[in-house]
Amino acid sequence: MKKFKWLVAGTALTVALAACGDEDADTGGNGGNGEDGNGETISWRMGHLAAEDHIWHETAEHFADLVNEKSDGQIEISIYPNNQLGGETDVLNSIQAGNADMVITGETLQNWSPKSALLAAPYAFRDAEHMINVVEGEIGEEIEEEIISKAGVTPLFYMERAPRNLTSNDPISSPDDLSGLRMRVPNVPLFMSAWEAAGANPQVMDFDEVFTGLQQGVIGGQENPVDLIHSGALYEVQEYVNMTEHVFSWIYMVVGNDQLEELSDDLQAAVWEASEEAQEYAADLYVEEIENYHELLEEEGMTFNQDVDQDAFREAMEPAIENSLTDEQFELYERILDTE
Repeated sequence: MKKFKWLVAGTALTVALAACGDEDADTGGNGGNGEDGNGETISWRMGHLAAEDHIWHETAEHFADLVNEKSDGQIEISIYPNNQLGGETDVLNSIQAGNADMVITGETLQNWSPKSALLAAPYAFRDAEHMINVVEGEIGEEIEEEIISKAGVTPLFYMERAPRNLTSNDPISSPDDLSGLRMRVPNVPLFMSAWEAAGANPQVMDFDEVFTGLQQGVIGGQENPVDLIHSGALYEVQEYVNMTEHVFSWIYMVVGNDQLEELSDDLQAAVWEASEEAQEYAADLYVEEIENYHELLEEEGMTFNQDVDQDAFREAMEPAIENSLTDEQFELYERILDTE
């Protein structure tokens, strides 16, 4: 887990950055300003893409309860799962416009913060332990600082994600098996380049459109962690989970810089304290539940293809990864590879 001193440092940085902006800015998603300590209720709207039975939603609910408790009821967080507020990009835009306040988001942040592309660079992380060492170390701190300064949101805590795997209706064990497969990828240019280099025909699509796209044959495959494969009921329209494990990654719970800065010091402290506890809760929940998704998908009829040549996928994608990254991103990528 990240040390609380980093969370405090993040608060200080957020306040410093927000102080440079327009002090009179209207953040329409906030039901009150909380600055005068008059007990007025502050209402925040949080969106995410997962279903209500997903561990992200359970963590979000726990976090909202903690914030409400630690703020003595002054901060109320309403949660909108299943992309009810729109996709990640939509909600991030809404946060910046003041029409929403929080979102669970990851590599989509690279549309504002280039270093965020490294949250989910294919084959950048050897395993979960390597990834955690990166996110909790100097590189993770650099990424968060850039998110705050360029995306206009502040990461409150992170959650580990299960490895991303390719799903399909025929087994895919090597890049040769892709043969132009039309597959969905999120709005992440690095994913587009990597899968195209491996031989697929990647298509950008919001997650809430994936089931219908697979059902109607618009796409023939997609890639996601097992929890989202289950949450999206993709077992109804896909036969195989191919164990490419091409991405180990994490995802952030973020809040708008302006919304956080508008809080009194006491309320900011309450949010950070709740964030620390929510991160611990999410980690425990991940260990407890993520293994169950494998069994659940098998019970729903999916077959896990263990006969995947991950080295072949890595070799096919590496040139595209290098060519897709800017010099600054590639330097960060190499530092990640060198991290013990």
